Amino acid sequence: MAIVPFKRDPTFYPSPKMAMKAPPEDLAYVACLYTGTGINRADFIAVVDVNPKSETYSKIVHKVELPYINDELHHFGWNACSSALCPNGKPNIERRFLIVPGLRSSRIYIIDTKPNPREPKIIKVIEPEEVKKVSGYSRLHTVHCGPDAIYISALGNEEGEGPGGILMLDHYSFEPLGKWEIDRGDQYLAYDFWWNLPNEVLVSSEWAVPNTIEDGLKLEHLKDRYGNRVHFWDLRKRKKLHSLTLGEENRMALELRPLHDPTKLMGFINMVVSLKDLSSSIWLWYYEDGKWNAEKVIEIPAEPLEGNLPEILKPFKAVPPLVTDIDISLDDKFLYLSLWGIGEVRQYDISNPFKPVLTGKVKLGGIFHRADHPAGYKLTGAPQMLEISRDGRRVYVTNSLYSTWDNQFYPEGLKGWMVKLNANPSGGLEIDKEFFVDFGEARSHQVRLSGGDASSDSYCYP
Repeated sequence: MAIVPFKRDPTFYPSPKMAMKAPPEDLAYVACLYTGTGINRADFIAVVDVNPKSETYSKIVHKVELPYINDELHHFGWNACSSALCPNGKPNIERRFLIVPGLRSSRIYIIDTKPNPREPKIIKVIEPEEVKKVSGYSRLHTVHCGPDAIYISALGNEEGEGPGGILMLDHYSFEPLGKWEIDRGDQYLAYDFWWNLPNEVLVSSEWAVPNTIEDGLKLEHLKDRYGNRVHFWDLRKRKKLHSLTLGEENRMALELRPLHDPTKLMGFINMVVSLKDLSSSIWLWYYEDGKWNAEKVIEIPAEPLEGNLPEILKPFKAVPPLVTDIDISLDDKFLYLSLWGIGEVRQYDISNPFKPVLTGKVKLGGIFHRADHPAGYKLTGAPQMLEISRDGRRVYVTNSLYSTWDNQFYPEGLKGWMVKLNANPSGGLEIDKEFFVDFGEARSHQVRLSGGDASSDSYCYP
């Protein structure tokens, strides 16, 4: 009898260096929402053709319409990725399903991309009642494909307060398994998380509880209801080990981006706003001499402006940069920042992580710049979510932050778009004039690329 050898998923790579040589992406899956726009329609996942050789390049080729309204699609991720090749991974699974939670509803959609990647379909819905019953959590945010299960962060508890934390799903049935934390210590606020798998370290960040953020930003809440700490956990024991405060004056510790090289126990996090001067900052967190440390390595000031300001900014007569997303190329060479207030994407060389060097910048939308696309398209909102291709040559950008906050900072209206930036391997950014996706009245948030991208996979080998 012939023995058929086991074949692992070809999109899994042991190391980030190998992943950078993967074939370019053909499709982008984009979370699009009507929630908060005043339009009574369900959110959807858009499938966008990103193959420059295709006749439908830069076009929406399909929409996965959701069966409910007011989910507020936000972040989502794959069921499996390169972490399956870790020593404790499950290499018999494949990158096939998108795990798509509703941030406002706490509902989870499982979307199958395999039969036809251009026309994926919903195959399972996990209702919020089941999520809350099993974990006690609600308002689901970040999705990461771990070697042993699917991890999803939650901003709060069933009542919309804290503590927030992490929920786990079974890799095969997608059933909720329960709360990840065994010993959380004083951790209360939650937002993003990621890890260094060989060192068995998980890192988590802080935004605020759902009841604080859902109706919009209230300035009086900034001082004592928004987080400014980063937490370090024992990934195996599920126990918090240490916390660091990233500047007493700073608020909203959001996106965590560890270096992809698993031998380097460090990464970056963005602090959205300083209570002192409205600046944004980037901090490097790292482990050295047996202890955790953090240093501010980038600071971006607010821009003075007196006219054409939304009501929430008029008292300040300035536009804060609002660095709301960051991402790192797979070779750990470039760090990208979105400045959702000013209207920029910046590229920094982080060959020396302690001293980033600005190497590229483009202007797109923004309260300050209000810059349109070079092909003539009007850009409402500003760069928000960033996704980098595996080879590091392309950066996809969308413009919605969070529905109620969109309405405050861009009261003239925010319509969804996606643009592509071309990144020079030696440094430098330019807007691709041939690529523009218009989502109309729907707003666009996170992007996932077919085969993987810079923020979906984690690796156990250098």
